[in-house]
Amino acid sequence: LNNSNYEEGDEYFDKNLALFEEEMDTRPKVSSLLNRMANYTNLTQGAKEHEEAENITEGKKKPTKTPQMGTFMGVYLPCLQNIFGVILFLRLTWVVGTAGVLQAFAIVLICCCCTMLTAISMSAIATNGVVPAGGSYFMISRALGPEFGGAVGLCFYLGTTFAAAMYILGAIEIFLVYIVPRAAIFRSDDALKESAAMLNNMRVYGTAFLVLMVLVVFIGVRYVNKFASLFLACVIVSILAIYAGAIKSSFAPPHFPVCMLGNRTLSSRHIDVCSKTKEINNMTVPSKLWGFFCNSSQFFNATCDEYFIHNNVTSIQGIPGLASGVITENLWSNYLPKGEIIEKPSAKSSDVLGSLNHEYVLVDITTSFTLLVGIFFPSVTGIMAGSNRSGDLKDAQKSIPIGTILAILTTSFVYLSNVVLFGACIEGVVLRDKFGDAVKGNLVVGTLSWPSPWVIVIGSFFSTCGAGLQSLTGAPRLLQAIAKDNIIPFLRVFGHSKANGEPTWALLLTAAIAELGILIASLDLVAPILSMFFLMCYLFVNLACALQTLLRTPNWRPRFRYYHWALSFMGMSICLALMFISSWYYAIVAMVIAGMIYKYIEYQGAEKEWGDGIRGLSLSAARFALLRLEEGPPHTKNWRPQLLVLLKLDEDLHVKHPRLLTFASQLKAGKGLTIVGSVIVGNFLENYGEALAAEQVRIRHLMEAEKVKGFCQLVVAAKLREGISHLIQSCGLGGMKHNTVVMGWPNGWRQSEDARAWKTFIGTVRVTTAAHLALLVAKNISFFPSNVEQFSEGNIDVWWIVHDGGMLMLLPFLLKQHKVWRKCSIRIFTVAQLEDNSIQMKKDLATFLYHLRIEAEVEVVEMHDSDISAYTYERTLMMEQRSQMLRHMRLSKTERDREVRPPVCSESHSHEGKLGIEVIAVLGPPQAQLVKDRNSMLRLTSIGSDEDEETETYQEKVHMTWTKDKYMASRGQKAKSMEGFQDLLNMRPDHSNVRRMHTAVKLNEVIVNKSHEAKLVLLNMPGPPRNPEGDENCILSKRTTSRESLSL
Repeated sequence: LNNSNYEEGDEYFDKNLALFEEEMDTRPKVSSLLNRMANYTNLTQGAKEHEEAENITEGKKKPTKTPQMGTFMGVYLPCLQNIFGVILFLRLTWVVGTAGVLQAFAIVLICCCCTMLTAISMSAIATNGVVPAGGSYFMISRALGPEFGGAVGLCFYLGTTFAAAMYILGAIEIFLVYIVPRAAIFRSDDALKESAAMLNNMRVYGTAFLVLMVLVVFIGVRYVNKFASLFLACVIVSILAIYAGAIKSSFAPPHFPVCMLGNRTLSSRHIDVCSKTKEINNMTVPSKLWGFFCNSSQFFNATCDEYFIHNNVTSIQGIPGLASGVITENLWSNYLPKGEIIEKPSAKSSDVLGSLNHEYVLVDITTSFTLLVGIFFPSVTGIMAGSNRSGDLKDAQKSIPIGTILAILTTSFVYLSNVVLFGACIEGVVLRDKFGDAVKGNLVVGTLSWPSPWVIVIGSFFSTCGAGLQSLTGAPRLLQAIAKDNIIPFLRVFGHSKANGEPTWALLLTAAIAELGILIASLDLVAPILSMFFLMCYLFVNLACALQTLLRTPNWRPRFRYYHWALSFMGMSICLALMFISSWYYAIVAMVIAGMIYKYIEYQGAEKEWGDGIRGLSLSAARFALLRLEEGPPHTKNWRPQLLVLLKLDEDLHVKHPRLLTFASQLKAGKGLTIVGSVIVGNFLENYGEALAAEQVRIRHLMEAEKVKGFCQLVVAAKLREGISHLIQSCGLGGMKHNTVVMGWPNGWRQSEDARAWKTFIGTVRVTTAAHLALLVAKNISFFPSNVEQFSEGNIDVWWIVHDGGMLMLLPFLLKQHKVWRKCSIRIFTVAQLEDNSIQMKKDLATFLYHLRIEAEVEVVEMHDSDISAYTYERTLMMEQRSQMLRHMRLSKTERDREVRPPVCSESHSHEGKLGIEVIAVLGPPQAQLVKDRNSMLRLTSIGSDEDEETETYQEKVHMTWTKDKYMASRGQKAKSMEGFQDLLNMRPDHSNVRRMHTAVKLNEVIVNKSHEAKLVLLNMPGPPRNPEGDENCILSKRTTSRESLSL
């Protein structure tokens, strides 16, 4: 073969793949697939941009820069910058002083273990395939589905936004307390009102800082990214200054005296000398301290505070140094309520209460272990910084685990070592002094640093500002990513951005939420809030990894091997415990918010398929439940109708009786199993598209409109009866199978020229009975009330003729649970024969209903024995004549084609085992039913045949050779045929059939008389005859006679 034999430009031609050349448009070559996979663009998996990028022609694609960032610059340093933050510089010393070294060490260790376990789970998720850009939101949403992804994504967004508020509040605290205290706008001389004035200052300056930072982010994010290295350098220099100061303190501790009155700590902000008196010109005069505790600052005979009189003023070293052994005093906790004076337990003090003076160093907030956990936890967040930059990494699957885990190990070492160093170097009263009042307003951690406290102050200020800018930069992009996924409709507006890609609307919303945090104005109150959101995010990261590991989905093949589902569950448990330890009410609020978002996304129907683990979990749970159901039959207490609703489709594949679904909806009310089935007659290979369209467009939309929660099953079969039989036999799975079949009554079956309707109905009844299933047949279903109608009054009549296991009693009770039938009353009728005691039957039935806990009105109807009317006798005779005539008219196809002889009636027939009760469509003399022309006979032959669905018409002419013998045989057949018709005219009806017809007519009269005003009538339907050769026409006629004029 030569390539010249083929047309030029045939893109699918390949001489080595000729077998597959017709499928190349849907099944591309492996070489082209590998080329596309190698050039993966790191777009978000499942995002709209990914599909659009594939549709863009090569000429329009913009050249993309190859990511070059490695582990150190791309993951390790960003994680360090985000983990180290304001808590390290402003609150860690206070945590150590309040909780003690041991408990503080436990707090830090628990929080670090939480983030380490989360990082392990995150590394497993991040290395499972190509890492998309987008961070934790995309990891969680693609692992747990859109509902969990949206809920946790918004929680992570809120946590990041409140983190921005926390960083701004921390920067303002450093600025107003340690850098420029005189810049405070609101002041108060009253110690009790001073804290309120400080909060107002925080609100004013915090709002100004927020506006300034938002403008910086809005104008140019690139400047924020350029200064990120500077901010990180400030953090590293500050930490190194702490270690240098701790080492130096071992041999040359810094001089920061603390003034003590007895064992009480005094504020040194307004004290000139740490003594009651001072020397001026060789004269002893009262000091400023004397004036604070006495009513006169000039005379020694003034009235002074009793505690001041009985205790001496001493000065102790605020930074004793690493070799001082002060760690032994700082090992244990010292939790105090708000307003208590900070005391040194080992100092001598007179047991005198004295009065509360604003010159003491007071506790500004009631402290506890749980509070400290909530305040400290934000200092270990920020582990997602590496995964957020996955699009810029050269090898994300390698860099993210290594960089993140190394960053956590580094920060954990720094935090744990600082806990020990602070406890070993700093005096306990100074550690518990949150704002450094005892050391002349210096930052406590700054007093330990070397060479100057200003290194820590300036470094922490700039690092805090940088962290705030980073949060204000990342949070809007996270919100934009959530909005672009279109899983939360009301957030769509925040998915838009400027021409340069900046999410303007998302930035404004972020600023508004951050302002709420700034209005709280307290770092100690904002920190637990963002702790909740971050903990919830980490909890679901661990849950996602654990689920994927336990479900063993085929796609779960992470390159990071050092993970285990037990570690993920441990991390999840620690996250949940920390949430409730730090603040149980904040934890509940965060869970409620996440739950509301989850239900909202679920209610809106987020049609996203991301191959998430929740779907796999649902499949596993369904499999487990189905296997449990197989262990044994359900108890009668748990029995409820599990419906198979059989719908009929017209030629345009529209549902003929949609009110059957209305009935199913009102009967089930969303509980149990509902399967909606239908049959399309034809060949599956040819009609598959029609079946799929009918299922998706017609039936499923109708099920949604009627609020039917269930499944749809369409079958393509050569014969309608075979398709229905297949549905009844095979629908459901395991123990989750239907036990009740719902179908409509074949209205107008007598007038119809097509016998398939009533033959299909009778066949369905037989198959349902053979399968030992309950059958609900609805007559006049088009008059059934819709779901929006509500009856203000009316009756549901139940005619309990024979015992059916309680099914008839259960149906009205289930219907009354729906709002349509809620105000209707139940009336139960039962039939008494001549030998029955009607009064006793009524009492027994009332007692029976009482035990069933069903409220209903009971009535016993007496059916007296009466003579069989002439109408009943004549009707039975006509039906048997027609049935016998149709039986003798079943000819072969060849005989019908030849049309040589008329139908021959068989002489031998038996009524044993048959229900020979038949209703004739046209009422008149029997002879009128038998006088038919040839065409009518042929039509009746087709109707009476079991092979009517396979009847074919042959137009070709048949040539035959006639002999004398054949002619004589033909005349004999004609004579015999005439004798058969004469027998039909002289036949008498079977006595048992007459009795059954009489019962049906009388029962119909009683039901119509009693229940003509009822909204709904329910009654027993006789089963099919035990003899399968029974006349199907008779069976249908008997049911019709007993249900005329009724809506069932």
